[in-house]
Amino acid sequence: MPALQPQLQITTLEQYEALPEDIRAEVFNGQIYYISSPSQEHQTISMELSTVLNTYIKSKHGSCRVFHAPFDVKLNDTPLTIVQPDLMIVCDKDKLDGKRCNGAPDFIIEIVSPGNPADDYIRKLYNCKNHGVREYWIVDPRRKIVTVNYFEGDILNIQYSFDSTIKVNIYEDLYINFSDIAQLLNI
Repeated sequence: MPALQPQLQITTLEQYEALPEDIRAEVFNGQIYYISSPSQEHQTISMELSTVLNTYIKSKHGSCRVFHAPFDVKLNDTPLTIVQPDLMIVCDKDKLDGKRCNGAPDFIIEIVSPGNPADDYIRKLYNCKNHGVREYWIVDPRRKIVTVNYFEGDILNIQYSFDSTIKVNIYEDLYINFSDIAQLLNI
């Protein structure tokens, strides 16, 4: 999903909320970046990961919640920083106000789109690390790599292939087998 060029005007939360509902956008340091809809491959990966995460949390009777894009996360007020992670887990229900997550989710997964890899690898990674996200994964279907960043444990940029089983570090016993997902994509 290629990103459109950023809008040059600095934005406020009120300006962001006034955007038409069918417009998908993120805000980094007060600058709006428009994003397009995800591909079929992107949606397949997102759905499978969401199912694994949600099933695990339900099986443990956990209080955390799984959300998928488009769902806003306001990481910062000044300058305004709002992201729409592909997937996230929020454990602090006080951060949820019915419209968005206000503050850092515990876990974020971004699925790289060919048109905007820098958003996930640089811009979002930087903002998530600096605003308190505990764990941040980048799933790159083109390269068939999952990059794990567990900021809480100082585990940074550990790469796994799509035939790996990968531990979700914020949980004691959650592992995701990416070869199951790769089979659905015929990789």
